Amino acid sequence: MSISSIQPDPSAIGIAKTRFAIPPNPARIFSDRAARFDVLAKGSRLSPYLEFLACVTRLQSEFTLDAPSMDPLDADRLATARSVSMPPIDRNALIGSPGIRTTVSGFLARAERLAVPPQSASALAEVRAADDETIDWIIGNILSDTLPLESLAHHIFVAAGAQIYMTRLASTLEEGTLVPVGIGVCPACGGRPVGSMVVGFQGAEGARYAVCACCFMQWNEVRVKCLACGSTKGVGYRAVETGEDDATVKAEVCDNCRSWTKILYQNKNPSLDMVADDVASLGLDTLMKETEYRRAGFDPFLVGY
Repeated sequence: MSISSIQPDPSAIGIAKTRFAIPPNPARIFSDRAARFDVLAKGSRLSPYLEFLACVTRLQSEFTLDAPSMDPLDADRLATARSVSMPPIDRNALIGSPGIRTTVSGFLARAERLAVPPQSASALAEVRAADDETIDWIIGNILSDTLPLESLAHHIFVAAGAQIYMTRLASTLEEGTLVPVGIGVCPACGGRPVGSMVVGFQGAEGARYAVCACCFMQWNEVRVKCLACGSTKGVGYRAVETGEDDATVKAEVCDNCRSWTKILYQNKNPSLDMVADDVASLGLDTLMKETEYRRAGFDPFLVGY
């Protein structure tokens, strides 16, 4: 395989009158993602890992459906965050909080049902036996989008639990309460995006939405703009060579900051999922490692690859 350069992105620079933020739907996001992982696993060289993530995501879905309703954030906090252009979910305040710790512990207990390789099973057993201080340290790493390579397996299980809590919390936010807080920064929790998607649903045809790696809030970003530095100059596109120029998964590269993020064209293939297809398109990451660009998008399921 090789990378083909696709210049330029032929789409419009911006889309007017689109919804700024689209809160996640916990009742659907994990079940739909699990189904997508199942499809992508068929015939893939990554089949064992994709099947594992399908099981993890399906367990996230089951946990979400069984969980009691979550109270929304305080109205005063929402108003204050909006007035100073800050995300209403304070990641630092969540570290050590009973809510996220309980969700993570509950998910880890259910994860014992997963059929996992011996190494992963050992990591799961260790993280289940860990004390609160260790769990809080792992949660802190996840909420800071920084995972240590020496304990990735432990962090992946905790990340799956943290995603449940963060997604449910973000789902209580009304899109009208959110405002931009920075280029490539989640307006709900301040996290980094996995990447972005060009969507095709009614009212937002051709609009681009970045997707948070933790709470899965989607927010509108201008097309042909670097999600890492905000530059609109020196932005180009790369894809794994397929013989076609209409690839549905591309690397958006920036010559200004020498970074890249993955962009998916859901308007061409509605079944694309930001997380599942990010993992399944690992070949693009592998080829981009041979270039001078560094990946700016974050996905806990791809750290270490």
